[in-house]
Amino acid sequence: MPRYYTYLISSLPFLKFDKEPPFSFLRFLDKCMDFISEEELVLMKTIPEKEPEIPQIKQKTLKRWFNFDFALRNELIKQRALIRNKEPYKYLRKTEENLSLYSLQIINQAVKNPSPLEAEKMLDRLRWDFLEELEARHFFDFDFLVVYGIKLSILERWDRIQKADKEALLEHLVN
Repeated sequence: MPRYYTYLISSLPFLKFDKEPPFSFLRFLDKCMDFISEEELVLMKTIPEKEPEIPQIKQKTLKRWFNFDFALRNELIKQRALIRNKEPYKYLRKTEENLSLYSLQIINQAVKNPSPLEAEKMLDRLRWDFLEELEARHFFDFDFLVVYGIKLSILERWDRIQKADKEALLEHLVN
């Protein structure tokens, strides 16, 4: 199957953090189906996973993404454990990514933020910025599609949060 990344990518709408997703991640996979190989489609389906085995991932961009996300989560675990005076080490995941000082500062601010929703938004903005860096060197290739899929899954998550029936959730928590 020939790879028509250029046609597919040029037909995708621009994604912007804090905006509604143009379509679902599943619809995105449907759009990709006719333009990417079966092997690439299987790889794309791992994007929503939160606990993949990193050594098994061969695609560089996806591997860097999961390494970054695990490093971010590890830092959250360390900072929250410090606040609770607990040992974090049994909860940490192996990762090859080192976080920048900027990332560590954002995570620290998020942990101290009294609003869990705002803290989560700060963390997802940090994730988005990392994806922007990954995307910078890729225009019409499979790596671009991987980053696009991850960004789309972030937007989809926030769309679900925004559309959630907050009164029903509060009622469920209270009872």
